[in-house]
Amino acid sequence: MAKKLTIHIDQLRPLQATVGMLEVNAKHKRLAAMDARKLQAFMRSAPIPTVIGKRDLHYVIDHHHLARALWDAGITEVYAAVVKDLSSLSTDRFWDTLIERSWVHPYDERGILRALSAIPDKVVDLTDDPYRSLAAFVRDAGGYIKTPAPFAEFQWAAFYRTRIPMWTNEFQFNAAVEQGVHLAWSPDARTLPGFKLRGNKTT
Repeated sequence: MAKKLTIHIDQLRPLQATVGMLEVNAKHKRLAAMDARKLQAFMRSAPIPTVIGKRDLHYVIDHHHLARALWDAGITEVYAAVVKDLSSLSTDRFWDTLIERSWVHPYDERGILRALSAIPDKVVDLTDDPYRSLAAFVRDAGGYIKTPAPFAEFQWAAFYRTRIPMWTNEFQFNAAVEQGVHLAWSPDARTLPGFKLRGNKTT
């Protein structure tokens, strides 16, 4: 069972290079609507999963969007759920372990694989991948099922990147989400994590 700790948000280190800023902004708005008691209860119920590396740094293995939203909201103390303490490993073995466990995703905003050095040191420096936001909104619209598969939404983002043109306004984005839902039910999406058949049947 993961150990829950309270840490300073500066101790968080991302393990991916991008987030979907539309999704981050939506989370930020939900956080801003909470009073102090509800916010604390929410953060306790949704700790950020991490692994510990050197210098007591916490490397984020999930919930990057929440971490960025908390940063944008000016929250400095956050809850971390420590999945693994890897602080005793050498630097090379530490990163090898993260890669072996599919805990790291150094793809840029165009979906291109980069070196590990492309991952920023702080969650505030995560860059925007618009298609990652599209994937999240399609999921929330019922296009596919949320799954614990590593970086599942990024796989959907890559799927949409070659099929849906970039939007320039809210109306076009909403149309992209609708198109994304229909594409999510297509045979082309069958191998993606969380795929489901139309009518809520899963496969």
